[in-house]
Amino acid sequence: MNILFVMYDQLRFDYLSCAGHPHLHTPNFDRVAEMGVRFTNAYVQSPVCGGSRMCFYTGRYASSHGAHWNGFPLRVGEHTMGDHLRSVGMDCWLLGKTHMKADAEGMERLGLSPDSVIGARQAECGFDPWVRDDGLWGQGPDGFYDEKRSPYNEYLKSKGYDAENPWAEFANAGVDGDKIASGWIFRNADKPANIREEDSETPWLTDRTIEFLDEAQGPWMAHVSYIKPHWPYIVPAPYHAMFGSNHVPAAARHEIERENPHPVYGAYMSNMISHAFQKDEVRQKVIPAYMGLIKQCDDQLGRILDHLEASGKMDDTMIVLTSDHGDYLGDHWMGEKDLFHEPSVKIPMIVYDPRSEAESTRGTTCDALVESIDLAATFVDAAGGKVPDHIIEGKSLLPWLRGETPDWRKYVISEYDYSVTQQAIKLGIEPRDARLFMVFDGRFKLMHAEGGFRPMLFDLQTDPDEFYDLAKDDNHGEVIDRLYRYLAEWGRRMSQRVTKSDDDLRAMRGRSVRRGILPFLSDGTEVSEELLSKYTGDVKQRFVTE
Repeated sequence: MNILFVMYDQLRFDYLSCAGHPHLHTPNFDRVAEMGVRFTNAYVQSPVCGGSRMCFYTGRYASSHGAHWNGFPLRVGEHTMGDHLRSVGMDCWLLGKTHMKADAEGMERLGLSPDSVIGARQAECGFDPWVRDDGLWGQGPDGFYDEKRSPYNEYLKSKGYDAENPWAEFANAGVDGDKIASGWIFRNADKPANIREEDSETPWLTDRTIEFLDEAQGPWMAHVSYIKPHWPYIVPAPYHAMFGSNHVPAAARHEIERENPHPVYGAYMSNMISHAFQKDEVRQKVIPAYMGLIKQCDDQLGRILDHLEASGKMDDTMIVLTSDHGDYLGDHWMGEKDLFHEPSVKIPMIVYDPRSEAESTRGTTCDALVESIDLAATFVDAAGGKVPDHIIEGKSLLPWLRGETPDWRKYVISEYDYSVTQQAIKLGIEPRDARLFMVFDGRFKLMHAEGGFRPMLFDLQTDPDEFYDLAKDDNHGEVIDRLYRYLAEWGRRMSQRVTKSDDDLRAMRGRSVRRGILPFLSDGTEVSEELLSKYTGDVKQRFVTE
């Protein structure tokens, strides 16, 4: 069996018709949901691109692998799903984005050349890149945000888009008279991107994916990682005009959230992106464009599904659809992601398993508490391997897909390191203390902030919109204490003993004794004669006198 692991960047869990969106019809996402299982309580382990993706790719929590934020290198030698899958005979390919930064210093220290196979995999997050393009080709006075080559920009130039950076000038910009109307500026979000739709980012990666499907030899896992619907919020025609202000929901926010807010939350509510999304005119322009980007993603997913069916590969390809985090879009007085409200930390996750064992669950939903790190375990399990649970911290989802009810987790965890942000500066927080943790048990959600701050607490049963921070008063101490016990339990997990499994350790028990290490014997009767056989018998030579 092959695995098609499709990730969309910054796709909210509730912006799909199968998740109940009232206006955005996504028949191809729905099509996969009808073939498989939609997990309704899936959470990322860090609500920011880089940190979240490193959790997906390693199957480990952010505090285990250490690459918490964008630009934090994934340390050399960290196990990835590519390492695990190759060990069971499955290739691991990348098409699109990883947001991974290589540990160049670590590679140099160990003498790993990026031109070698192992060095290239270390530099590509364990994948063999079919085509890598991280898709954020910002350019300013100090140069490009991403200094790697852009296959997409090279493609645009080959198609006649005449610019140093056609990603910015055409794919992510409209036209205002004779001037470029950059997608970086929200007032331009309702303009069509100045590009032929078939040349825009999402169709381009879909084309590469179809080429891969035609050429790749299995078994393989292919990570198809789209940049959209991540900002810049601008989309080519006809998608720019499919939705309007009548499709923009009221922001899920309440004035009580601004009354004595948690200091970290208050700092985020007052940053530039939040100020922008607090304006109705911004939401009226951005959200229709965001919906158009998702609609384009759905149409391109349809091309992939049709190709799998036409080529006969649908019956032997597991399909996973998910996202690296959500998007506030003005909810909770915020934009972007970063914190732990549902629009940010909760993600769509749909899994189709073509095998007969999954027949009973097709078209169903599962409300188990799922973490993004579970996919690495699921892929190893699906490929026929034993999940190395001393390394991968997630749990295989295959039992849920087969209609079983496995022993499962009581809570989910997410972490966020905001040490490089303006919010840390504003709060006067040292980098080591600029860390946030979420623990959610399916009803109560607690956010802990290092640095001496109080926690935040929400009851999603009585307050599904997460407006009322119950930790502002002293009436919920028992719940807070219980969630802190969960957080402490998680903090004591075995996460760094990755070179020896529990089976290895069991096999080591007694090994030294059988190899002659027998200290602390009083008279020798404590062990069998077999264990003493090398230390007993007649003296062959005598060098002492009695």
